[in-house]
Amino acid sequence: MYWLELASATGLAIIHIFAGKLRFLEGTPRSGWLSAAAGISVAYVFLYLLPELATRQRILQEEESFLPFLQHHTYTAALIGLALFYGLERAGKTNTQSSGPELSPEKQDARVFWTHMGLVFFYNLLVGYLLIRNIDSPTELAFFFTAMALHLLVLDRSLRDQYKEIYHRVGRWLLSAALLIGSGVATFVEIPSSVMSLLIAFIAGGIVLNVLKEELPEHRQSRFSAFIVGALLYSALLQAYA
Repeated sequence: MYWLELASATGLAIIHIFAGKLRFLEGTPRSGWLSAAAGISVAYVFLYLLPELATRQRILQEEESFLPFLQHHTYTAALIGLALFYGLERAGKTNTQSSGPELSPEKQDARVFWTHMGLVFFYNLLVGYLLIRNIDSPTELAFFFTAMALHLLVLDRSLRDQYKEIYHRVGRWLLSAALLIGSGVATFVEIPSSVMSLLIAFIAGGIVLNVLKEELPEHRQSRFSAFIVGALLYSALLQAYA
């Protein structure tokens, strides 16, 4: 199954490289496909990742860990993931507004671009790692790959809109590489269960924030019906194969 997982990691990396060519996802009102993808990502978090975190939380409370404080606060990692992405989103918007119209979008965002890329690079490292180390069956791999592929598509579109040319030239390649590096590290390194739980929680928080910040702003004119359809259909599939 390792080669199937590695192929999945490569598939996720390809999303960042070629997502910019999907012109039908551009424009306002927001593409229904992006709203449906966001609904699927959220369904995966609430129906799969969060229940898994609850199980891991109970296990961690019963075992010794080199992180005795954090083992009782798995959900704190989810909050940290959400807060970090929210902070960078706000920093990017504040920087753009305060820099003035005389600067190009690329120069306006240069001061936060590398910080944002650093966080998403780490985020993608975790996704690549979990793809190898946290999947036990082909069915589980299919659900994880589908949810992450659609989530990364939504995230990529957001980063392209925010950072424009610099993301196309540099950012997408960095994020693609992060997925492959994470999978490569997972081949040789196995981290403790307690740390794995925190990583999963961090990703869950990041997914929730990134989806909501894309779907909620009024100016994006998101497709609520597409969001609900995506969430309901994926929820039904998860329940059917649970």
